[in-house]
Amino acid sequence: MQEGTGKMNDDVNIEVLLDHYRSPRNYGSVENPTAQITEHNPLCGDTVHFSLKIENGKILDIKFVGQGCSISQGAASILTELVKGKTVGEAKAIREEDFLKILGIRLGPNREKCALLSLNALKKCII
Repeated sequence: MQEGTGKMNDDVNIEVLLDHYRSPRNYGSVENPTAQITEHNPLCGDTVHFSLKIENGKILDIKFVGQGCSISQGAASILTELVKGKTVGEAKAIREEDFLKILGIRLGPNREKCALLSLNALKKCII
């Protein structure tokens, strides 16, 4: 590995996250959702609300609204793109460490909670 590539990858991944924060994908509410949930992180005040349309075990549509830091809201946007069109089983199988790798940025323990708020909310919603 070349010296400095880790920082360069961090910079690129931070830009991707910030792009999702500034221009969130799948933002809004699904009409007549088959599942929905609101989760709140009381430590930092971040909130995310997911609404989903699930048919025959497949996530046909997913949207979110929320308030909070760039990490929590950018991660929610990335997650919607990741699971849209997947089966409920595939979405449930996403582990915290896998999602953090997908985000690709180094985070401290408190910031990990921000990044994982959306994943934990989604898993509760599709039990």
